[in-house]
Amino acid sequence: MPRAVCCGEGALKKMPEILQAASVKKAAVFTDKGIRSAGLLDPVLEQLQKSQAAFCVLDDLPPEPSYGQVQKLVDACRAEGADMILAVGGGSVMDTAKLAGVLLDGSSTVHDLLEAPGRAKKCCPTLMIPTTAGTGSEATPNAIVAVPEQELKVGIVSDAMIADNVLLDPLMIKNLPRKIAAATGVDALAHAIECYTSNKANPISDTFALEALDMILNNILPACDSADAVSQKSAMQLASFYAGVAITASGTTAVHALSYPLGGKYHIAHGVSNAILLAPVMRFNAPACPERFAAAYDRCVWRKNLRDAGGKNGVYAALAGEDRPASGDTHKPFGIRCACVGSGDTGGGRHAGDTASEQQSAPGDGGRRPRAVPPDPLTSERTEKHE
Repeated sequence: MPRAVCCGEGALKKMPEILQAASVKKAAVFTDKGIRSAGLLDPVLEQLQKSQAAFCVLDDLPPEPSYGQVQKLVDACRAEGADMILAVGGGSVMDTAKLAGVLLDGSSTVHDLLEAPGRAKKCCPTLMIPTTAGTGSEATPNAIVAVPEQELKVGIVSDAMIADNVLLDPLMIKNLPRKIAAATGVDALAHAIECYTSNKANPISDTFALEALDMILNNILPACDSADAVSQKSAMQLASFYAGVAITASGTTAVHALSYPLGGKYHIAHGVSNAILLAPVMRFNAPACPERFAAAYDRCVWRKNLRDAGGKNGVYAALAGEDRPASGDTHKPFGIRCACVGSGDTGGGRHAGDTASEQQSAPGDGGRRPRAVPPDPLTSERTEKHE
């Protein structure tokens, strides 16, 4: 985990203290032109000026960059002589900054790390400031780069890339467009449920994954829909971080394994490709670990023990989104498609499970909340962690 994390409105004001404690002479700020034009960089630069450290801004970074494009930014950072790296942006920006943090000495390249990630070594401290709530890159030792010649996205994993400091300020995502908020939110949702249902799940990953799942499912709708939902946006940022910690302790499974080729070949946004795949993969895995899905549902929706309400049939009813009779609870199960990919504004593409045979609308919900058909026992094994 990162050494220090500050979360909440006003977290950015901790930046001068962090830089001064590290005796930073020059900071390199990694971002992209979209972040800069949206004005999100301005409050960061204001705090940098208060620290009295020199700084440079590196913003020539395209969305979901290739390893060659990342290498150009690393080389530019080395030429600036920076002794600390800041990332202000989403997953691609933070991944690039983390790679720069282990490559500044010039002893290896990004391509080298694709072949031998063990060559990564910490060269300078890093500070992550996410401008989305979903990728979890601020918490993980992972960096994803495109490999054009293979039409793939490939993950580089090294503990040396774990950030030193993280600032989670909801004002940085206050005006995030709904489709980006939804797509990145589903990315975090996938991290949480994949880690919780992984064969490599353990008490540490379970703790963070379940808390993340609970926070995401109960905050994502207002966080996407209202710029003024600051507390819900803050909860989504923290949930994204927790889900990133779960990845470090456990790992994602088939959703992300299948998502990387979709992104690499068809350039589908990562969160959208996860949304396409999440429901079918979970439905496939459900018969192998129904107690895990029941526990997740129990934690996030009913907060009761479903095993006492009908055994396996009760578990499948929960997975299907069935309302529990005579419970007195007015909460309704959350639909992934309804919140995040049902409005048609998340970048296009076929929605996961968006066919008559796969989903039904629940009574009385106006067709907005999908209800999955109970899964069949398709397999006795869960998908393995995707490295």
